[in-house]
Amino acid sequence: MSAGAERSNDGCRRARAEQPEMTTDHVFYPWMAQGGANPTPIVGASGSWFWDDSGKRYLDFSSQLVNVNIGHQHPDMVAAIIAQAQKLATISPTVGNDARSELAGLIVERAPGDLNRVLFTTGGAEAVEHAVRLARSFTGRTKMLAAYRSYHGGTGVAIGLTGEPRRWGAEPTNVDVVRFFGPYPYRSPWNTSTPEEETVAALNHLRQVIELEGPQNIAGLILETVVGTNGVLVPPPGYLAGVRALCDEFGIVYIADEVMVGFGRVGEWFAVQAFGVEPDLITFAKGVNSGYVPLGGVLIAERIAQRYDDRVYPGGLTYAGHPLACATGVASIGIFERDGILDHVRSVGADVLGKGLAELATRHPSVGEVRGLGFFWALELVRDPHTRQPLIPFAAAGEAAAPMARVTAAAKERGLWPFNAGNRFQIAPPLTTSADEIRTGLEIVDEVLEVADEYVGAA
Repeated sequence: MSAGAERSNDGCRRARAEQPEMTTDHVFYPWMAQGGANPTPIVGASGSWFWDDSGKRYLDFSSQLVNVNIGHQHPDMVAAIIAQAQKLATISPTVGNDARSELAGLIVERAPGDLNRVLFTTGGAEAVEHAVRLARSFTGRTKMLAAYRSYHGGTGVAIGLTGEPRRWGAEPTNVDVVRFFGPYPYRSPWNTSTPEEETVAALNHLRQVIELEGPQNIAGLILETVVGTNGVLVPPPGYLAGVRALCDEFGIVYIADEVMVGFGRVGEWFAVQAFGVEPDLITFAKGVNSGYVPLGGVLIAERIAQRYDDRVYPGGLTYAGHPLACATGVASIGIFERDGILDHVRSVGADVLGKGLAELATRHPSVGEVRGLGFFWALELVRDPHTRQPLIPFAAAGEAAAPMARVTAAAKERGLWPFNAGNRFQIAPPLTTSADEIRTGLEIVDEVLEVADEYVGAA
């Protein structure tokens, strides 16, 4: 047993002894029917593990909501919260604060190109809201371009930009948005046969959408650098560079949504750096401080930020750049640097996690495709590897979604907590997860895929 596992076991025992009885009678839970809500009561966590009130331990292969990048209960992060609370617990965002200024400087130093200012928010959805406001204000235009397979947040503009089914229940959203198809080589809308062909087809399609909508009307284009909940779709070669070129050609603000993939998820500070692209705005949250205190923000190119040097920016938030949140962001970046976490993600992500998943795919006919980068991967599960019929239909619910529900339940029964969505078994462990812990998780995934295999060839 590893030292981390021993610590988590000790913490588990203490938490069980100290935890009062949990009640959920008055909690209204997101993204679920309240009558059927039966959330697992979690009472403690350490590193890459957390546990419930019965003492059952789970290896966190989801980083909760792809946000606990630094791992659970990191002592340096907890110490940073305590130290900042003792110094200055809260202060208005309209005054100066050393923790806020230090974090902004650290982020800018690691950002690509001339992204030189930071507008802090309290989460990813708010970051998207303000990125869109910046794009519209800067260009004087109103329309936004967004992909169908996307998720950008649950607030007004953010859910309006979202392309996936979670938007449906919020409509009409009254957001001036035009959608386009992003690249998806495994299920190409254009029936391409190579990633390079997919790039050409996707960019030709995007150009046509821009021309038909009138580029003079389009303020911005928002795109997840690596699509998250909707499939861990890694952009094929040249696609993001082509998007950048189209935005330059038509004067459109390019917003990279990195709420999920920023701060090390794919082995870079920002995922666009893996593709050599410089957006105009980057939205971030989650991994900036692993959710220890709510925090998000927008990185802003200097040419856009300068517009507001002599005019008022029309926006703000009471808790933007909260000192406790920023102090944990500073601590997190320090831990990343000290412990070589980016190198760890690149090496273990490729040599252990990626290779391990590819090897599993050779033994399980239910795995149609393995794709991902760093500590962000997906197994696309199918009933027929030749026709690529998905394990469950798109937007499946009720009995139609039962096969994937069984797969997810099998993982949790075996002590693995995945980040599943649709017909995909998605994997996003904390970036501090050891190679041995990854191997432990892969052994469980191997067992779980036997459940998915039962459906191969079934009608």
